[in-house]
Amino acid sequence: MVLFYFNNSLYFINLLNYMVVMKKVITYGTFDLLHYGHINLLKRAKALGDYLIVALSSDKFNAIKGKRSFFNFEERKTILESIKYVDEVIMEDTWEQKITDIKKYNIDIFVIGNDWEGKFDFLKDYCEVVYLPRTPDISTTQIKKYLQLPNKNDNFIK
Repeated sequence: MVLFYFNNSLYFINLLNYMVVMKKVITYGTFDLLHYGHINLLKRAKALGDYLIVALSSDKFNAIKGKRSFFNFEERKTILESIKYVDEVIMEDTWEQKITDIKKYNIDIFVIGNDWEGKFDFLKDYCEVVYLPRTPDISTTQIKKYLQLPNKNDNFIK
């Protein structure tokens, strides 16, 4: 398979030597304390297309959202880049950048957990929007609570 860009779209040539437009998928999140729920989301998102972009919340954006990650942006990015379902990691700095990202990266499908159901329907003007069911009985908040790690803007030593 050969990948190439033409007219601002990503294409590939398969073994039968004909050109096919790649279906591009994007998802957003903090992805802190990576767990099997995250992996399930990434695996299902990738299954919807050929190329998965993860927009990873920056530390600055997390602070705006009232969140604090155990791992900083670069550490979380390194972890995500090592996952076979993830093709590219970009930075998420604002709530408003989603439309810009969809246009810039020629996204076909926007994917997010169904705990956000309906919140991103405005993106349907730009691409398909899919709300995937969350993996039951697991969340980063639940892990932090179980381990009694601080959440939000509490200070702690890593």
